Amino acid sequence: MDLIKALNEKQLQNAVPQVEVGDTVKVHVKVKEGSRERIQIFEGTVIAKKHGGIEETITVRRISYGVGVEKVFPLHSPTIETIEVVRHGYVRRAKLYYLRDRVGKAAKIREKL
Repeated sequence: MDLIKALNEKQLQNAVPQVEVGDTVKVHVKVKEGSRERIQIFEGTVIAKKHGGIEETITVRRISYGVGVEKVFPLHSPTIETIEVVRHGYVRRAKLYYLRDRVGKAAKIREKL
């Protein structure tokens, strides 16, 4: 059990920002294409946080060309360069799955002051 704990502690990243559900974030992901590596930015609203510790994940949703796109990012993955919080949202739920059914202004989240 201590061996698993030690491995998990070694893989944890210290520079993970405080991301909450409802926040709008920019996730900088390393993408490998052949021999080249570049950074791709995925901006959207955090609609869910799951688990904790080493296996903590966030689900980020955005609308791309009229189609809803959701990606699940492990927070402590080595492929994630940085996570920028663009704005903090005011929500009263832990999971914002209801945003999947909403379009346009109905899918907006108030900003936390």
